[in-house]
This record gives sequence, C-alpha cells and structure tokens, in this order.
Amino acid sequence: MTSVAEQLNSVLHKTARLIELCGALQEENELLKLENQSIKTTLDAAKNKNTDLEEKLRVLKLAKSIEGTSEKTLDIKQKINDFVREIDKCVVLLKK
Repeated sequence: MTSVAEQLNSVLHKTARLIELCGALQEENELLKLENQSIKTTLDAAKNKNTDLEEKLRVLKLAKSIEGTSEKTLDIKQKINDFVREIDKCVVLLKK
C-alpha cells in the first residue's frame, strides 16, 4: 500500500496539472471569443454590403425598366408620326 504522503503528493500533482489545463483552456476560450467576435463583425459588414448591393440592384432594375419604357415610347411616337404623315399624304391626294 502506498503511504498517505505519497497519495497526498499524487493528489497535489494531479491538482496542479488540472489547474494548468484549466488555465490553458481559459486562454483558448478567450482566443475563441475574440475570433468569434471578429467573425461576427465581418459577417455584419458583409450583410451591410449585401443590403447595399441589393438596393443598388433594385435601383438599376428600376432604371432599366424606365429606360426601356422611354425607348418604347419613342418608338410609338415615331410610328404615330409615320401614320400621321401617311394620312396627310392620303388627304392631299383626296383633295386633288
């Protein structure tokens, strides 16, 4: 059997080892918390950028739809002008 002194030394040694491990784990935990905070900050920045880009995309789509409408309007006006000229020519021919 081992003596009480040897058992006490063993317990003290194991306790010291546990304290060392606890300190190392606390340091690792602090590092992981810092890394987590950094990642959250990066994620928030990415979300903000994504929101900005989505807003820009919405504005671009709206601008393109308005631009397309302007071109269609110009085409329609041109066709109306062409029809009016054609009608004017017919009216002139009918007057003769």
